[in-house]
Amino acid sequence: MRRNLAHTLAVSLLPPPLRGRDGEGGGKKRQSVRLTPLPTGLRPVHLPRKGGGERSMLRGLCAVLLLIAPTSAFAHVGHGETSSFAAGLAHPFGGLDHIAVMIAVGLWAALKGGRALWLWPAVFVGVMLVGGTLGMAHVALPFVEPAILASVVALGLCVALAIDLPVAAGAALVGAFALFHGHAHGTEVAETMNGVEYMAGFAVATASLHAIGIAFAVLMQRNALRPAVRFAGAACVLIGVGLFAGVL
Repeated sequence: MRRNLAHTLAVSLLPPPLRGRDGEGGGKKRQSVRLTPLPTGLRPVHLPRKGGGERSMLRGLCAVLLLIAPTSAFAHVGHGETSSFAAGLAHPFGGLDHIAVMIAVGLWAALKGGRALWLWPAVFVGVMLVGGTLGMAHVALPFVEPAILASVVALGLCVALAIDLPVAAGAALVGAFALFHGHAHGTEVAETMNGVEYMAGFAVATASLHAIGIAFAVLMQRNALRPAVRFAGAACVLIGVGLFAGVL
């Protein structure tokens, strides 16, 4: 009795079968079903995707890695023309060492914020020009190449570890490395007006790379992706280690 009652109740809850034109259920010909259109004016709802922040961070990091992956590892000592503004403007973009260092300065300045945001890049460009003048005057500096490679690792570590130095100490560190970078280029520049134009173009390109680093760091921090900035610093460290090891 109970089983029959349960069976009858279950069958009554099932939807009726579609009937054909001849009134027989399950026939080959079935009635077409009309769908009621949804009301107009409805806007689609975009559901948040999981891992969206991580994907944005990876995209930003890939952008930086593309910027610091040119064909040549070094942008100094005998590479290319050194007698025009255009040559100086293009020269820093031809080597991993300079690109990584210039971007790292911008990244670190943005992490620090405040006066460092403009002071550290300005100090780098200014002292770099002083080093370039010393190189043009054939004033020797020891350990130029090792100091340049060390700058890639050191400034990358400052970004990766988010080292919070006082503004003056950070400016001194940035300026010390800038002196060697400028000297390396000054030694290959002619002591003429063309050489001065080359150094001017080089300074503009350096400031542009600083600006790229600052813009990337500011954008990441505004989108709560500060770790992406530190990952970019770690990439600079790896580049410096690769240059030291001779694999880049």
